[in-house]
Amino acid sequence: MSFGIWAHMGRKLHTAGLAASVSLIATLAAAEPQHGIAMYGDPALPPDFAHLPYANPDAPTGGAMVTNTVGSYDSLNPFITKGTSFWQLRFLMGESLMARSLDEPFSLYGLLAESIETADDRSWVEFTLRPEARFSDGSPVTVEDVIWSYETLGTVGHPRYAGFYAKVDTIEQTGDRSVRFTFNVEDRELALLAGLRPILQKAQWEGIDFAESGIDNIPIVSSPYVITDFEPNRFIEFTRNEDYWAEDVVPFVNGLYNLDTLRIEFFGDEVAAFEAFKVGEINSNREFNVVRWDSQYNFDLIESGEFVKSVLPHSRPSGMTGFVMNTRTDQFDDIRVRDAMMHAFNFEFINDTITGGAQPRITSYFSNSPLAMQDGPATGRVLEFLEPFADSIPQDAITGYALPVSDRSERNRAGIAAALSLMEEAGYTIQDGVMADEDGTPFTFEILLQSNSTENTAIIDIYTESLTRLGITPTITLVDGAQYKERTDVYDFDMTYYRRGLSLSPGNEQYLYWGSDSVDTTGGRNLMGVESEAIDAMINRLLTSESQDDFLAATRAMDRLLTSGRYVIPIYQWNISRIAHDADLKFPDTMPIFGDWPGWQPDVWWFEEG
Repeated sequence: MSFGIWAHMGRKLHTAGLAASVSLIATLAAAEPQHGIAMYGDPALPPDFAHLPYANPDAPTGGAMVTNTVGSYDSLNPFITKGTSFWQLRFLMGESLMARSLDEPFSLYGLLAESIETADDRSWVEFTLRPEARFSDGSPVTVEDVIWSYETLGTVGHPRYAGFYAKVDTIEQTGDRSVRFTFNVEDRELALLAGLRPILQKAQWEGIDFAESGIDNIPIVSSPYVITDFEPNRFIEFTRNEDYWAEDVVPFVNGLYNLDTLRIEFFGDEVAAFEAFKVGEINSNREFNVVRWDSQYNFDLIESGEFVKSVLPHSRPSGMTGFVMNTRTDQFDDIRVRDAMMHAFNFEFINDTITGGAQPRITSYFSNSPLAMQDGPATGRVLEFLEPFADSIPQDAITGYALPVSDRSERNRAGIAAALSLMEEAGYTIQDGVMADEDGTPFTFEILLQSNSTENTAIIDIYTESLTRLGITPTITLVDGAQYKERTDVYDFDMTYYRRGLSLSPGNEQYLYWGSDSVDTTGGRNLMGVESEAIDAMINRLLTSESQDDFLAATRAMDRLLTSGRYVIPIYQWNISRIAHDADLKFPDTMPIFGDWPGWQPDVWWFEEG
């Protein structure tokens, strides 16, 4: 780590002293330690809760879960930008001060921290560590580790951590086991986010460049599982730590982490991954293709009952899945062109062809939830929030917007006609069979896809056929996972596949997804390149709302802006999860509202021969 970074960290770090003492005395009456915290009101579970409502405290330990994934990896440090790590690693390796319940929109309960206290206005938050907290090597988790982790992740870690750190004014050690964060902005969610960063062992990284680590330096954490074997691009194996510090100490983990072994197998394509499941090399498979679920799950292990199919409900938002248009490019900086691309995308025909019409379409970023924009014109607080930006946002963000719907025929005459009209408004006409501008320059663009995504390739093949009716011939570029990450990190694409999962408690991560400040961040998540004063204002409103009504209105207004902005061509939503698995792999009957979400599988599962 450079001297400049350490100097920056030093400016924020203050040890307990006169200033801290004065601050503590001045606010002591306004706060007291609690076992948990909620965004609004109180957490649902009382201080003496025994276990999470969706966990089985009587689950036996033992057994293994082997899952598959399509892709590759060259890093086992999921907390930095360098390299490609498996997405699930940060959930399996990162233990934080507080832990999130999947049965409440945004409530946290103590994990590494035994208590949390915060000011009424949430301008600061303080955590007290559990004396039992230990890293996997047996060393204690200290306040020094906590401060080092926040400073390091906030300065040289993955960009997902930088936004929070920029809003921290000071981090102070206020006691042997206590640490306080004071914030420099009004943002009620920060008190909760402060409890959700992974805590790493400072001593491990002495003399090592954290930002450049990868395979050779596996982060030491306090999690219940440790990596015990791996082979790059082939597999990663985790083993349950028999000396896991939180067992019989922390109510939150009672009934969790029952499996002895977790193994993730990597494959080059979906066909190979599915074949491995069919012969039992994999014993849990999450299925996204409904046609395959209905027609190809008739192999011997299913027929014999050794494997079973489970359909699982959830109540979380659809999020956005589809094909994102990069507004940084000349092709897609015009909303009329983006609108034309959406009319040309014949979803109903594609859905019939790929899934037999079985998958409903995503209708907005928060569809399938109470946070979704409502049909028709904006009213009430939603309208009040949008009106100051009426001159700079799409008109139908206020009057009402809905996605184009085709007649399900391959030709999609109405959609193509609408697309032609929109392209003409944007200055393009068909000249000698080719869509071109007034100078005769053809309109074309590149669609960047990962080579192992067969379903996305099939969808794009149908889409490009539709585009030929507009005189548009895009270039389809297939690259491997490493090349794909390298290009999307610097936004080197015109259109690409896009997936953004959203929760019932949207917060600061919204700035990362579509905030103006993240547009130029290398490796950032604002792939669409949106810069909107109105969207920024809605994010700020939902972060500073003191009532659930205002929070709901701000989120619905933001949903209107994102959807009417025509940044992503939506495809399917999954309002259920489909998992086929070994019949001896069990999960509780009670499903949390978030359903199949990080924190549920493998966390609440167990192995029991039946």
